[in-house]
Amino acid sequence: MAQTVSVIVGSEDRAHLAAIIGDRNRPLKHVQRANIILLSAERLPVLEVARRAGVSRPGVWRW
Repeated sequence: MAQTVSVIVGSEDRAHLAAIIGDRNRPLKHVQRANIILLSAERLPVLEVARRAGVSRPGVWRW
């Protein structure tokens, strides 16, 4: 059964998440989580978010 989750990210939060992704000193898990949030806000399918973020499908659902 498919579930739909809508993530709404404001411009200030989007800028903060983009800064996390661009920070090369951040742990990989923080970068992946920020990327998952931004990609989910674009309303991409879970499989596409997982592919682009480099994580598993359950990993996307967790975050």
